[in-house]
Amino acid sequence: MESTRQSSSIVSHSPQETFRIAADLVQTLKPGTVLALHGELGAGKTCFVQGLARALGIHRAVNSPTFTLINEYRGTLPLHHVDLYRIRSAEEALGLGLDDYLHGDGITAIEWAERIQPLLPAGTIHIRMEAGATPNDRIIAIKRGEKP
Repeated sequence: MESTRQSSSIVSHSPQETFRIAADLVQTLKPGTVLALHGELGAGKTCFVQGLARALGIHRAVNSPTFTLINEYRGTLPLHHVDLYRIRSAEEALGLGLDDYLHGDGITAIEWAERIQPLLPAGTIHIRMEAGATPNDRIIAIKRGEKP
């Protein structure tokens, strides 16, 4: 059987370019898509989610839900922004009702998704972000997994 795994890397030189990269990705997403965002603090994960929100027609401020853990936004598709920085285990995440978002009707973007790796559905798109050569540069690697 042939694999449908695809990977690409892009260098963003500004937050505006990161918004554009996220907007380009949104055009390929369907309801129920899960995006696993990986990268150190300050890598640009929340900036990427802000770009997703803009592309989905969401006009309110989008901030990292570090303390609230999950923020919900209504746009052309619902956007669920999850931050698992303070979560210690997959079991703890399930206790928060995360399963509803992993199999929901919108786009679910999860920061620190590696903390719940066993729970991520097949077809999750993994986005790795890291600092580039200059303070504004970000290397964004997008890896599409197998489709269920």
